[in-house]
Amino acid sequence: MTKRLKRINPLQLGKILAAFYALASLIFVPFMLLFSLLASVVQQSEGTAAQMPILLGMGAGFLIIAPIMYGVMGFVAGIIGAFLYNLIAKWLGGIEVEVE
Repeated sequence: MTKRLKRINPLQLGKILAAFYALASLIFVPFMLLFSLLASVVQQSEGTAAQMPILLGMGAGFLIIAPIMYGVMGFVAGIIGAFLYNLIAKWLGGIEVEVE
């Protein structure tokens, strides 16, 4: 049976994408922090003036701020995406999905 997705609730998609982006940032931010820490260690061993304590403090702050920042970006992207989908679906008829 084929169903057609005619409209997406912008607020609902915004909430879902906010949660998804925030959770994704919790997975990827520790890796980004690890690589930036490794890069600063390499810079320090080469004699350049990398400031390790400052980088660690910024990393901890980024670990706290990133999920919030990504969540807000996901919310905004969800609202804009749903609005654009609804606009285009009026012209083209929406996405067809086959369900059982």
